[in-house]
Amino acid sequence: MSKKLDVNYEGEFSYHIYIEKTFEELRNAVSGLQVSDRRALIVTDKNVAPLYLDKIKDILSECFCFVDEIILTPGEENKNTDSIAQIYEKAIQDDFDRNDFMVALGGGVVGDMTGFAAATYMRGIRFIQIPTTLLSQVDSSIGGKTGVDFRAYKNMVGAFHMPSLVYSAVSTLESLDAIQYASGMGEVIKHSLIKDKDYFRFLTDNLEGLRNRDMDVLMETVYQSNVIKKEVVEKDPKEKGERQLLNFGHTLGHAIEKCSDFSYSHGQCVALGCLAAIHISDVTTVEENKAVCELMKAVGLQTVLKPMDHQAILAATRKDKKMDKGRVRFILIHSLGNAYIDNNVSDESMLDALGYISK
Repeated sequence: MSKKLDVNYEGEFSYHIYIEKTFEELRNAVSGLQVSDRRALIVTDKNVAPLYLDKIKDILSECFCFVDEIILTPGEENKNTDSIAQIYEKAIQDDFDRNDFMVALGGGVVGDMTGFAAATYMRGIRFIQIPTTLLSQVDSSIGGKTGVDFRAYKNMVGAFHMPSLVYSAVSTLESLDAIQYASGMGEVIKHSLIKDKDYFRFLTDNLEGLRNRDMDVLMETVYQSNVIKKEVVEKDPKEKGERQLLNFGHTLGHAIEKCSDFSYSHGQCVALGCLAAIHISDVTTVEENKAVCELMKAVGLQTVLKPMDHQAILAATRKDKKMDKGRVRFILIHSLGNAYIDNNVSDESMLDALGYISK
C-alpha cells in the first residue's frame, strides 16, 4: 500500500515523498538520488536515536560511502543557533563538502534544524527528511521551510531550502505518546479545515481508526495531508500568497505557545488557534462547530484554553513573523474547507475569540 508523491518547485520536479508503513523501501528511495560516492550526516535527538538510529544508519551505509551521526538534546527549547553550531562543527570535523547530505531523523524540531543547517552550511547542501512524528510527516517535513527560534520567538530565523527526499514510515507513529500524536492531529485537522471538506468527513468517519492508530487509516491520513500541503507549496513556495493559508490557527496558536512557555504542544496550540479563527470567521453552523470540537477531543486535543493572560497573548501576535505592515495577518474561512487571508481582524475580535475558547 505504498504511496508516492512528486513535488515540483518553480515549475520543475524537485523531490519525491514516499509514504510507507516501514523503512523497507528507504534504501531504494535514497539510492535513486545517486549518492554512492557521497557522505551523509544523520541529525537526530536523544529520544529518537534509541528507536531508529541504528536501523537508519545501517540502511544509509548501504547507500552512502560514509555515514556519521550527531545526537542533539530534544525539545523546542533547544531549537536554536547553539544546536545549529553543533551540527556545523560535526560536518566540518567530518570534512563534509557541498555535495554531501544531511539527514533529518526525528520530528519537526530536528527537521527544521537540519534543514536550516543544510541551507546555510557552505551556502547550501542537500538534505533528506525522515520524519518520525505525525506532525512532521503531515506538515513540517514538506515544503522546504526551515528555521530556528530566537529568544522564544518561534521560527524567527530561517530559510527556504527544499529537501531532496521525504520518506515517512507510518509505523513510527506507534511509538508516539498521546501528546505527540494529538499534536500531529492538530495539523491534520487544520488541513481539512482550510482545503478539503471531504477530508474532514474522512477524518470524522474514521475516528475509531485514528484513535487506534490503524496503519491503513494513518497511511491515507498522511497521504491526504501531504497532497494538500504539496499542492499549496507548489503554487506558492516562498509564502507570498496561498501558502499563507497553511497558517490557519497559527497566529493566535503561536502566541498561545509562547505565552504558555511552550507547555502546550505545537499542534495543540494550532487546534486552539483554529477554534478561535472559526469563531472570528462566524460562518459555521452549530452542528459544524460541534463536529470540529468532537473530532479534536476524539484524537486527544483540548478544546478549552487554560487560564492565561489574554492581553499578553494579543501582544505576542505583534511579534509574529506573519505581520504585514504593522497589521496581524489572519487566516479565516468562508466555510469548512475554504480558507482566505484577512488583514483586518481587530484586537477586539481576537480577545473575543480567546474568551470563546476559554469557556
